[in-house]
Amino acid sequence: MTADTRIEADPPSKHLFSLGRVVATSGAIELMRLTETDPRVLLVRHISGDWGDIHPEDIGVNEEALEHGWRLLSVYRLPLRDPSTPAENLPPIGEATDDCVWLITEADRSVTTILLPEEY
Repeated sequence: MTADTRIEADPPSKHLFSLGRVVATSGAIELMRLTETDPRVLLVRHISGDWGDIHPEDIGVNEEALEHGWRLLSVYRLPLRDPSTPAENLPPIGEATDDCVWLITEADRSVTTILLPEEY
């Protein structure tokens, strides 16, 4: 990432919730560095309701969480893939060739954490 990297963010009206303070674990920071992933891209996707590669049932859980003020979870495979790639063409999450990060926004919206699943 260079100093002049620009991120196209959705207008604030499309943001579904507040991120609060954003923190990341050392493992997540290292994976994002290795895959040249800008965490701001992940945060924009998360706050806009693009939950990434979560289980289909968890999409409904997140929708309920938005209504009731519960914790929110997004899962993103790194490096980020083209969203038009069918999920069935990807290896299952957890295989050695596939790394992902979780973004968790707490129920009170005070903090959003970027972490590796094994750091949960």
